[in-house]
Amino acid sequence: MSSVGQQNEINRHAWVKEIIRAIPGGHRLLDAGAGEGRYKQNCHHLVYVSQDFGMYDGRGDRRGLQMGTWEQKDVDIICDITDIPEPDRSFDAVLCTEVLEHIPDPLKALGEFGRLLRHGGLLILTAPFCSLTHFAPFHYYTGFNRYFFETHLPDKGFEILEIKENGNFFEYLAQEIRRIPDVAQRYSRKKVSFIDKNIMKAMLFLLQNLSGEDSGSNEILHFGCFVLARKV
Repeated sequence: MSSVGQQNEINRHAWVKEIIRAIPGGHRLLDAGAGEGRYKQNCHHLVYVSQDFGMYDGRGDRRGLQMGTWEQKDVDIICDITDIPEPDRSFDAVLCTEVLEHIPDPLKALGEFGRLLRHGGLLILTAPFCSLTHFAPFHYYTGFNRYFFETHLPDKGFEILEIKENGNFFEYLAQEIRRIPDVAQRYSRKKVSFIDKNIMKAMLFLLQNLSGEDSGSNEILHFGCFVLARKV
């Protein structure tokens, strides 16, 4: 079976871990919107501080895609992400992964990150380009493209060091084709047939080949953006 459409999280986690690994030891990092603290284990060389709003319980409003369970007992700071009770310039790095779509006012959050970072501090962001409804009712935006970051980060006092687009048009379509069995079962109350599965397999084979020959379809659709910026 083709692996097309299955690299979204793999690519994202690899990029975030690489950036974290390069931060000098002893630096203070804020994991903003940390959730269950996925990256805490990668921050042993840092002074790791986690923050989350603490209102999501895994079930949400039971609509869209939900996690089922969500454990946040180890979060250091429970508060609104736009009003974090820490002094100005008190962090060397802020990490915020797959969170912006869950914030009613993401621009205000970027401003708060700017307040909290020292001059020269790093902002490490990932956000979907296009996302299905998840963590509802705490899902306010379906995604962000590079122009959002190129427009707003400089206004908030950041110099962009890197914007990387994860995946491409064909990879994204493959990801959603792989969801069809679960979505069909939930919303059509129908299991995909043997013939359906073979059609899906053929579509994934086609998308694998097209992705292998891709020359820039990420400019119209991809999984999401990886952004590294520096406070100036």
